[in-house]
Amino acid sequence: MNIPDDLRYSTDHEWVRVDGERLRVGITDYAQDALGDVVFVKLPEVGDVLDQGGSAGEVESTKSVSEVYAPVAGTVVEVNTELDQTPERLNDDPYGEGWIFAVEPAAPDAAADLLDAAAYRAIGEG
Repeated sequence: MNIPDDLRYSTDHEWVRVDGERLRVGITDYAQDALGDVVFVKLPEVGDVLDQGGSAGEVESTKSVSEVYAPVAGTVVEVNTELDQTPERLNDDPYGEGWIFAVEPAAPDAAADLLDAAAYRAIGEG
C-alpha cells in the first residue's frame, strides 16, 4: 500500500496535502483499492462549507458507493472537474491527478490534527 510521507491522513482514508493556504483532499491508495474500479465521483460544490467528518461527496465503484468525508472543516475553493470524465484517475493516481477537492480550512493549522504517515500505516496494520 502506497502511503506518502508528506501527506496527512484521516481515519476515514482521506489524505490531505498542504498547498499554500488551502488543503487538497483525495482518497488513499487503500480506499481506492478497497472500492475497486471507480466509475463515478460526486464532487462537492465550490463554496460548500464542510464540517470535519461531514459528507463531502461520494465515490461509486463497480463494488459499492462510499462517502467521501471532509478531513477538516472549511470552505470548498476548488473541485477536480476532470473526475467527471475520468473517474478512474482515483484508481490510477490517487495522490496526484486523482485529487477530489481543495478546501480553505476554518483553522490555519487544521492539518496538524490529522494522522501522519506512520500513524496511518499503524491503523492499517491493526
